[in-house]
Amino acid sequence: MKSMRYIQMTAVLAACLTTFSCDKGFLDQPALGVVDDTQLGNKAGVQTLLIGAYAVLDGITATDQSAWEVAPGNWIYGSVAGGDAHKGSDGADQGSMNDIMQYTQNASNGFFNSKWRASYEGVNRANITLYYLKKATDVSAAEAKTIEAEARFLRAHYYFDLKKMFNNVPWIDETTTNYTAPNPADFYKPNTEDIWPKMEADFKFAFENLPNTQENVGRVNKWAAASYLGKTYLYQKKYQDAKGVFDQVITSGVTSNGLKYGLTDRFEDNFDAAVKNNKESVFAVQMVAKDGTNNIDNSNRGQMLNFPYNSPFRCCGFYQPSQDLVNSYRTDASGLPYVDSYNSTPVKNDMGIDSDKPFTPDATSLDPRLDWTVGRRGIPYLDWQNHPGQNWIRSQPYAGPYSPKKNVYWQANQDKYADQSSWAPGSAINVLIIRFADVLLMAAEAEAQLGNLTKAQDYVNQVRSRAGKPESLVYKYLDESKPTAGFSTTPAANYKVAPYPAGAFAGYGKDKALQAIYFERKLELAMEGHRFFDLSRWGIAEQTLNNYIQYESKITTDLIGGRFTAPKNNYFPIPQRQIDLSAVNGQATLKQNQGY
Repeated sequence: MKSMRYIQMTAVLAACLTTFSCDKGFLDQPALGVVDDTQLGNKAGVQTLLIGAYAVLDGITATDQSAWEVAPGNWIYGSVAGGDAHKGSDGADQGSMNDIMQYTQNASNGFFNSKWRASYEGVNRANITLYYLKKATDVSAAEAKTIEAEARFLRAHYYFDLKKMFNNVPWIDETTTNYTAPNPADFYKPNTEDIWPKMEADFKFAFENLPNTQENVGRVNKWAAASYLGKTYLYQKKYQDAKGVFDQVITSGVTSNGLKYGLTDRFEDNFDAAVKNNKESVFAVQMVAKDGTNNIDNSNRGQMLNFPYNSPFRCCGFYQPSQDLVNSYRTDASGLPYVDSYNSTPVKNDMGIDSDKPFTPDATSLDPRLDWTVGRRGIPYLDWQNHPGQNWIRSQPYAGPYSPKKNVYWQANQDKYADQSSWAPGSAINVLIIRFADVLLMAAEAEAQLGNLTKAQDYVNQVRSRAGKPESLVYKYLDESKPTAGFSTTPAANYKVAPYPAGAFAGYGKDKALQAIYFERKLELAMEGHRFFDLSRWGIAEQTLNNYIQYESKITTDLIGGRFTAPKNNYFPIPQRQIDLSAVNGQATLKQNQGY
């Protein structure tokens, strides 16, 4: 297999060969006439362009965007806006995030323009690949099918990201633009068309034409396409179609490197760079550390702010998990979650208690996924030390007492998987766009919507059973003064998690079973950028997030004054910059979303 570094370094060339990518991005004035057909209309040129389309998966382009604004894991838009976490840090730092967190954003917020441009940069690169593929005479029919399938998968992925954020977005493809002699007007299309059918067509083509495995693990295969196709159906409430695809994925799916899909025994393996690209990885943005570029662009730069403050990681104290999220991991005497009443008895925290003062966590029973997701006082923070509480928090009154954990590298192998080339660290931890636990829970949702509650429960229980395996518990250190020396056999907290008993979902009925599935997604996929988009598509964002604001505002100051208003806040505003640029004869082509 070619190394991921090869892919990324080749992508640098691809970025400068594409007609627009070395300038300002979608809907800004392009640099015209950089290349001609003879340079790109051949096998080598098309492969280079395809690698360039992959390269934008991390959101980093040649523009002057801040990485966190375009992070592929959508931690701001999916998790902060979804109630998994506070923005973190303090009120003045990255103030534009405050509006997103409080749902008071407007179309002039630069974060949205950055995200829009980065996603359309990916669309543009996929389209250029397809455009020049048609001109390449030295590509065999079989090779052309695979290249087209990869490019269309990537295009649909970028459009999916745009659709779930902005809803009304224009469809631009390789047939709407002459990339040999481009006209900027080609990119000013109305955003009134329903693009779901075109995304479906792209993912379906990719499913039917991609191979089972790939020479490079970073390239997508047919089962990644099938999983994304199923997700596309689910978002449209086409539950029977989604079920049919997910059935195939669960039964026959393999990773790009040939591993049969399954759940890893150890939950943390999904967030450990040493064991990435495992059997649970369906579609991941590949990250590497210390790649020779002397920067962290390829090292999960989008998460560079999200390490504990005043800690060994140097920066920056953002992305602090919410108390609401922490309370969600409480379990009852049977090891089941308190789906309706999880906030009635909060998990004890160390708000206002100095790190040099004693603190004893309570003995309430907890799902161990909590302590792989959230850094909290007195619990091992991977192999660094027990989380010290206030010393690692920039402002507890503003954003609470917790730290993020899923994006953090281990001390023992930081020489391989951490990158200190910038003012904040990067890491080689992949960004998981879809992992197999997500597939199982999406399949459970489709089954429950169709009334197949026993099957839905089976899928949920597979996820819960993994959470309860001994390998998935967090254990105390053998020696707290030497955290890299290993872990004992003593659990770090009172962990208790169990599958739902036989017949539970059937007894609940459809609505309550769906509620349990939705809650399981919250537990399993927390801090992975899904929550806001789930709440929006389920139609429960307004009630859920206003309840969240009301509860969390009693603990921290950052959400005071916030309010979610549906349907306006179900989507983010079309960036005003893009609306202004779309004007033809003084009339904007792009239309703003409802309420903005």
